[in-house]
Amino acid sequence: MAKRVQVVLNEDVLSLGKSGDLVEVAPGYARNFLLPTGKGLSVTPAVLRQVEHRRAKEAERQAALKAAAVAFRTALDTIGRFTIKKQTGGDDVLFGTVTNVDVAEAIEAATKQPVDKRDITVPEVHRTGSYKVQVKLHPEVVAEINVEVVSH
Repeated sequence: MAKRVQVVLNEDVLSLGKSGDLVEVAPGYARNFLLPTGKGLSVTPAVLRQVEHRRAKEAERQAALKAAAVAFRTALDTIGRFTIKKQTGGDDVLFGTVTNVDVAEAIEAATKQPVDKRDITVPEVHRTGSYKVQVKLHPEVVAEINVEVVSH
């Protein structure tokens, strides 16, 4: 079995790792590709300290993002209900449906904070009434809000 060398990645490398990862690769791969292109650095004690420092900073940043998401979830729970006005026909049936874009606009209008429409899960809404909608604010924080669909 050939000897492997350790390299710290400077940028994401497909099927190998992300920036800042410590990976073991074949010596030729490191010597001929990673090191000359600047995608990796040879491992030294100073580089290892730098990697640990970057990981600590990233952990702090992720903790701050999670705390902000928890605070925003609390704000959404405090508001309680968001109202969306849609055009209806007979028997309170909507023309069209309520989409995640409609919910994102309602949240932004009420809180003045943008929400990514891709992180909103809306059930099938074809009538007026009250519905539960999930909003993913962070990979670990999901808010469930009430949406009231009314006729205008």
